[in-house]
This record gives sequence, structure tokens and C-alpha cells, in this order.
Amino acid sequence: MFVKSIMIPKYSCFTVQKEDSLATALSKLEKHQVDGLPVLDGEKYAGVVTRYGIYKHFFDTAADRDEYLQSTRASDIATHQDDVLVGDEIFEKTLINLKDFPILAVVDDDGKFLGIVSRSDVVETFQSAFGVNRPGVRIAFTSVETEGRIARLSEIAHHYHEHIISLVTFDETDKLVRRIVMKVEKKPNLDKFLKKLENAGFRILSLTED
Repeated sequence: MFVKSIMIPKYSCFTVQKEDSLATALSKLEKHQVDGLPVLDGEKYAGVVTRYGIYKHFFDTAADRDEYLQSTRASDIATHQDDVLVGDEIFEKTLINLKDFPILAVVDDDGKFLGIVSRSDVVETFQSAFGVNRPGVRIAFTSVETEGRIARLSEIAHHYHEHIISLVTFDETDKLVRRIVMKVEKKPNLDKFLKKLENAGFRILSLTED
């Protein structure tokens, strides 16, 4: 999955122009309950202004609050001007960039603002990948790292008519072992399915119903 598939397009974004006052920016942040606003120079991206940034800069300047909000422009405190996406990145990589910041802008080759990717959207996508919002049974197990193991797992699931909600694999420290987390619908034959997995060399680590 690529960044463009989870991007919020420009027409759905709340933005400010670089000459807008921080009073305008703060009003939009509070009205729409968002964590950050892209700052634009016409149609081009010029950074991000956040509620945290507004208050931090205010305390650093020790100015009168109303004067500060009215006289300071959004571009004066905008950050992350160079931290942008172009849309063809794999979305998983955005989680690292969004760890400590709420949004990243997506721009074209000319710097024109196309939209944003938000931390909450990335987290929701990961939740979907793990089947967090669907009831079922989550099975964590390990398998020897050999060719065809995932295919074998799918064969067993198909044989027992298990509906796989999500399937995620992780590399272990030992490169010969892979950890797998699979979520399936809860069915009466679950015990038989688990027994077959164990007989096929999959070592069950945990079983959680959610």
C-alpha cells in the first residue's frame, strides 16, 4: 500500500496561508479539532503550524497574548518545510516519521500541496491490517524459516474452512525462525485447527479472543 492510498486530499484539508495570523490558525485548529495545519504559499507547501508550536513560541517570546496572535504570521513559526512525501512511498515508513509529529504533507515535483497523511490515519490502517476492529481469535506462533511455510499455513486454514481476518509476520532475532500473528473467525473446530498447526511444525505461543 502506498501513501497516496491513505492521503487526505487537499480539498478535504484545513489549511492556512503563510500570511494568515496565528489567531486565524489557532481558531481553525480549535474549530476543527485537528493537531496541525499545512501552511501554504498560494498553492505551494510552506510548512506546518501546530497548536503546540503556537504556544511554545508564545512562551519563548513572552509577548502579550493577543498582540502575539494577531501580529505573528503562520509562516513565522511554521516547521517541517522539508519533511514531505510525494505519494509513492510505502505507507509503513510514514509511521516512523509521524512518531513525534501529527501530519506530513504530500507534494508534487514542483512543491504544490496535494494533501496530508495524518498519524491517526496511519495508525487506523495498521489496526485494519491487524484486524483490530473485527472480532475473532488471535493466534501467535512461530515457524521455522523455510520456503513454502506461509503457503502451508494457508492450506491448513483452507482445509479447516478458517476465515483469516489478518496475517502478519515478524522476523525473529534468530533468522531461522519467524513469528506469525494470525487472526481468524472463532469457529467450533478451532481446537482441531490448532492441533493441525502444531503437527505441521507451527509452535503456538498464545491464543487471545477479542
